[in-house]
Amino acid sequence: MHIDSLYRYPVKGLTPELLSSATLTPGACIPWDRAFALAQGDAALDPSAPAWVSKTNFMCLLRNASIALIHTRFDESAGLLTLDAPNGAPLTASPFTQEGQAAITSYLIDYLGPETRYGPEERKPFFTHAPAHSFCDHKTQVISLIGLGSLGALEAAVAAPRDKRRFRANIYIAGIAPWEEFNWLNREITIGEVRLAVEERIDRCGATTVNPDTAIRDANPVKELQQNFGHIDLGIFARVLTPGTIHPGDPITVG
Repeated sequence: MHIDSLYRYPVKGLTPELLSSATLTPGACIPWDRAFALAQGDAALDPSAPAWVSKTNFMCLLRNASIALIHTRFDESAGLLTLDAPNGAPLTASPFTQEGQAAITSYLIDYLGPETRYGPEERKPFFTHAPAHSFCDHKTQVISLIGLGSLGALEAAVAAPRDKRRFRANIYIAGIAPWEEFNWLNREITIGEVRLAVEERIDRCGATTVNPDTAIRDANPVKELQQNFGHIDLGIFARVLTPGTIHPGDPITVG
């Protein structure tokens, strides 16, 4: 049993980045995972003191399927984010400066079109970042893991492929039996020198209906899970306990 692949998602809702390694810190997510987000104009978010709010406050796949086609690249060494939407030229800007955030905001508003939401007094959406904050769906910073055996069981049940990118995990696990990861709840797992506490199963939402290649809602994994397995869960959340660096291929042990 080992890490098959490792991902981060720098901008909430946008495309993943495949990683060759990740250095983990206790109580924190993978560095730069969901570090940036476009808050809609009616978002219940204070950008000067961000706290957890639900995904519907942001541009997200649940509400905005077409954003699956915006390809992103985050160059952390240069401090630059590149967005490449299919309806125009790419944009490269700093996600940390007011000027760069304004440019990214305009780019995404133009792309969203009528799906852009404005708040009181016509407050428009705003692209945002806060040091040490993650705009993740979980109320605390965790790592998400999915056993490829479980994904395979879903695919077998529906007799069709279900691209793993629909489920937006950080770690995909190879060499694991279907649903085995659910047996790890309230236990610890070790990856190299890193220990993690498995805290809960991940219940899936309508974002998984979106095909990551076409942005078309062409499947319903939530319904498929419920009908075939009696639950809507795929994957687990784990909290980092001890620091270290992980890589694809690293073995995973339980206990």
